[in-house]
Amino acid sequence: QVQVAESGGGSVQTGGSLRLSCAASGGTVSNNSVAWFRQAPGKNREPVLCIYTGDGSTYDRDAAKGRFTIVHDNAKSTVYLQMTSLKPEDTAMYSCAVAEERFKNYPCNIFWAATFQIWGQGTQVTVSS
Repeated sequence: QVQVAESGGGSVQTGGSLRLSCAASGGTVSNNSVAWFRQAPGKNREPVLCIYTGDGSTYDRDAAKGRFTIVHDNAKSTVYLQMTSLKPEDTAMYSCAVAEERFKNYPCNIFWAATFQIWGQGTQVTVSS
């Protein structure tokens, strides 16, 4: 059974950058939809970026446009979320989620949290002004 663990969160100032990691263990994520979601206190969980590792296709949402990128390193079974030009409104708990391989890129296409079966514990990102 694949498990994922996030790392790389921390505190930065406005305009700073962070790279979050989502490392898979107990298997690979070489043909899966892998997504990053975030949730700020008092707000709903929000999709950020998704990658279908089978072909490298990426799917973004407004929160990520122009500032965040998602990359899969197959050799390390890790998906990275590179965040630049961070703003205070990016402050949230960032979580990695993986969909079972049989769903292919469908979870990325619709980007609903319910379509992802494997979740990490999350990593906190705090951006100060």
